[in-house]
Amino acid sequence: MFLSELLPVRDAFRILDENQRFTEPETVDLLEAYHRVLADDIVSRFDSPPFDRSAMDGYAVRAEDTFGSSPGNPSTLRVTDSIGAGEVSGVDVGHGEAVRIATGAPIPAGADAVVMEEYTLQDGPDIRVLRPVAPSENVAPAGEDVRRGVTVLREGTLMRPQEIAMAASAGYSKVRVFRRPSVKVIVTGNELVDPSDDLEPGKVPNSNLYTLNALVESAGGSADPVHLPDDIDTVGEEIESSASEYDVIITTGGTAISRGDVVVDAVDGLGEVLFHGVALRPGKPVAFGMVSETPVFMLSGYPVAAMVQFDVFARYYLLRMQHLDYRHRAVKRRCRAKVASGPGRTDYLRAWADDEEVEPVQSRGSGIIRSMVGSNAYIVIDENLEGISAGEECDVLLFDSMVI
Repeated sequence: MFLSELLPVRDAFRILDENQRFTEPETVDLLEAYHRVLADDIVSRFDSPPFDRSAMDGYAVRAEDTFGSSPGNPSTLRVTDSIGAGEVSGVDVGHGEAVRIATGAPIPAGADAVVMEEYTLQDGPDIRVLRPVAPSENVAPAGEDVRRGVTVLREGTLMRPQEIAMAASAGYSKVRVFRRPSVKVIVTGNELVDPSDDLEPGKVPNSNLYTLNALVESAGGSADPVHLPDDIDTVGEEIESSASEYDVIITTGGTAISRGDVVVDAVDGLGEVLFHGVALRPGKPVAFGMVSETPVFMLSGYPVAAMVQFDVFARYYLLRMQHLDYRHRAVKRRCRAKVASGPGRTDYLRAWADDEEVEPVQSRGSGIIRSMVGSNAYIVIDENLEGISAGEECDVLLFDSMVI
């Protein structure tokens, strides 16, 4: 059996770290690699760009043929060819000659600069150059971005659009990434009904099912949600079967420390509850355990408490499960109002932050979803602090910093 006692937040993180699981690599098309984590280094297969190319629309020339050019004394050059993007010219650019060239097209042999089109005038088969260019002007040299054989992305990198561009430029249409965690979401509660149903006495819309589904996706996981009644046998059967099919199980409801704990009791009967009750507000009844080597996060039934518990603990675990070097990273903001806090617990207060200041929201109940809608951050008050004074700097955890 387990004991229900309030752990400091830091000890809860220690237990999560001691029981951290990871997903294995898989190969995916680069089109599916957004927000995935690289499982291998990416080494460029060739120079990028692979040839000297024009950085402008204009004319490839020998720079020395333009020296001294001006509107009053233009240089005249004979146009001998035209190159579009993806094309190659077989013409060597000789003295007094030019080749019309598009942005990105290879620089033809003999040329060493590009005159921008707006600095030329068409004169039959010739152009008149109105200003000089220096050697290499408007030319992007081969390998300017990346050289062949250079490591351009490291294992553990989160693939944003810019990393996907780099992988493609390095010659990859498929990459090895770590698999997304599969997450069984079990929402319990006899009072919960489909949001589109008419409400009977004692019933409330089931927001947790949709909330947890979205939260899991925001942490890079793939969720499979289900709603179950408050029945220990039904819940236990679902947890037991899910433990062999999913990487993580997340439940809501049935965790209250002061009364019957359907979910916690079910996990305790199937495996081990490693903690139940953490010294944080809101959401102290949060629990964590293992069933058949599968981690189980047991969150509160109150929507806001469940969201906070997910952000603090489950999100941390899921991101690290994908081999991301993730820690909650707070920033400093000046608090606009005085905030009270009790010693011995860590407070995560809903708040709205800008670039300089942060203001706590007024509605703080664990069931006030509107308070989360009006927030973009948590004010984090350490267990050793007894609140924050107005105008004092405080730690702020921005929602955007936790989403991949």
